[in-house]
Amino acid sequence: MYTVWSFLRQSAVRIHLAAAKAIFKATGGKLPKSLFCSRANPQKVGTSVKILGEGEYWTDIAKFDSDGNISDEDFVILSTTDLHLDTDHDLNTKTVEMLYKHIRDSKPDLVVLTGDVILSKFQQIDAIQFAQMMEKIGVYWTAVFGNHEVREEKGFYKYLLMKSFADYDHCLCKHGPKELFGYGNHTVNIIGKGGKLRKTLFFLDSGRDIIDKYREEHGCPAEYDAYDFLKNNQIDFYKKEVDRLKAKYGECKSLMYMHIPLPEYSLAFSGSYEEGFVPTGECEILYGRQFESVGSSKFNSGMFDAILEKQSTQAVFSGHDHINDWCAVYKGVYLVYSQTDCYNLYHVGTKFGWDEKDWTHGVTLTTLHADGTLDFAQRFNSLYV
Repeated sequence: MYTVWSFLRQSAVRIHLAAAKAIFKATGGKLPKSLFCSRANPQKVGTSVKILGEGEYWTDIAKFDSDGNISDEDFVILSTTDLHLDTDHDLNTKTVEMLYKHIRDSKPDLVVLTGDVILSKFQQIDAIQFAQMMEKIGVYWTAVFGNHEVREEKGFYKYLLMKSFADYDHCLCKHGPKELFGYGNHTVNIIGKGGKLRKTLFFLDSGRDIIDKYREEHGCPAEYDAYDFLKNNQIDFYKKEVDRLKAKYGECKSLMYMHIPLPEYSLAFSGSYEEGFVPTGECEILYGRQFESVGSSKFNSGMFDAILEKQSTQAVFSGHDHINDWCAVYKGVYLVYSQTDCYNLYHVGTKFGWDEKDWTHGVTLTTLHADGTLDFAQRFNSLYV
């Protein structure tokens, strides 16, 4: 039902951007400032990854060697979060410029954005110019929605924002199964030599705020408010997809990406913003620090229990909490905050007055090795300050 309207709106946006880019070229890049992706001056990086096949909610990809054969060499995923591209075009430019430099220098095989990417009132224009920038860079990428992108869960504007990304060749976003909560529930399967499954990546829409409808459907207590939770149909989708992939490949090891962290993240540290946070001892802290309370839902809908049951997911990635940047292990599962690249909203500079060279802005690199093991590394924007 959205097809005609989305086509007309997207066509109008592309015409608008083409005209703006002509002005940008004529003024030597001085105007319009709203073209922050062009002002970041991205260049082609390219990729050795190819799409092998795709369906309603899934995409199969593989890395190829110089001889044109599928390779099992290290596969690098660059994740970042909360770009908060909004009304300050100078800060927008700085944000995407930093992201481009990390992509240029680390040459990832896939880029993942864990929510709160495009927040401006000209959301579709900025979504399309961002997708066009990523298309120029020439690496595959995908994203999940955060709690700030849109005020609705299954409406036209959320659909349109996802379509503004997904219509570009290097974007792997999918709207996902219609029966699931939200938009953007999808998977990416990384295929290795001999057609084996190296890793499945699950991407889930973690919503916005708890509303009465969700309380009634999921048994959420009336006094629970604030941030949303993964729904039963999303958890069932995850479990069934793991089973389907195991039946097809014999083994399914996976990673999971969402915006709002699972409640289990709150077990890693205790304390307060005023007095500071210290490790609880319930998790092994591999790196990083906590500077604010974990912004998870007050209601635990059971995704982590499903993870333990299925014994598939090795790591969960989230965003949302801008000044938490740690990686921990809880019951054998890595809990990871994607490094934030946000200049438009709060960060350690605005909160604590730190010198920019000490800010935690940056990206997280996850390396998938041929033997199935993982490595995590932080890469900071201070490299370019």
